[in-house]
Amino acid sequence: MVISNDDLAIEEAAQGFAAVGSEARLQVLLTLVKAGSGGLPVGDIQTRTGMAASTLAHHLRFLASAGLVTQEKVGRQVINRAAYDHLQALAGYLLKECCADETRSCEDAA
Repeated sequence: MVISNDDLAIEEAAQGFAAVGSEARLQVLLTLVKAGSGGLPVGDIQTRTGMAASTLAHHLRFLASAGLVTQEKVGRQVINRAAYDHLQALAGYLLKECCADETRSCEDAA
């Protein structure tokens, strides 16, 4: 599913930004982004982040409820993947109004 930044309501954007507002959740999300589209089972995320299983489960639920992580049960494992479309929409949400009050473009501002 492709989500454009035009499709994000301010509430959805706020929920997404709140989800990555925790250092621990940001660490989990970055771990999944680095893992690529194949994702990682919970045990691998735990090994890479050093988080306790219960803490990791809490953070994964939070990220999933914000739409930043997808979870798929495969056999006895749950594979977690970064929701790249949603992450891209969040980044775009911040930049869609870039320099709207100025006469120059975003490229000029950079």
